Amino acid sequence: MTKDRSRGITRSKWFLPSFSLFLGLVVLGASWLGGHPAAGAVSLAILAAFGLFFLLAGRSETIRGLRGDGRDERFAQIDLQATAVAGLVLIVALIVAWLVATARGQSGSPYNWLCAVGGLAYALAVAWFRWRG
Repeated sequence: MTKDRSRGITRSKWFLPSFSLFLGLVVLGASWLGGHPAAGAVSLAILAAFGLFFLLAGRSETIRGLRGDGRDERFAQIDLQATAVAGLVLIVALIVAWLVATARGQSGSPYNWLCAVGGLAYALAVAWFRWRG
C-alpha cells in the first residue's frame, strides 16, 4: 500500500511545483547561511516560477509527463532513456573536467571523486539488476 501511495504522490500535478518550491526554500536557507541571502532569494524566485509554470501549463502531454500526472508506460520509457542520456553527458563532462584540471597541474578534485562515485554507482546498479533479473 505504501508503494501505491508514493506513486500517487509523485503522479499528482502538485508534486513538481511543490518540490520546486521546497527546493527553492532549501537553497534560500543555504544561501542565507552562506552569507548570500539575495542570491538565495533569486534562486527561490526562479524555482518558484519554474514550479508555477509546470503547474499552469497542464495541457501539454510533455508537461504532464514531466510533471507526473500524465505518465504512462511510453513516457516512463522516454524518461528512462532521457535519464540515461543525461547520465552519460554528466559522466563525460566530469571526465573532461578532471582531465582539464589535471592538465593544468591541479589535483582534479572534486571531479576525481565524483567520477569514482558515478563509476561505483554504475557498477553496483549493473550487479543489482543482474542479480534481480
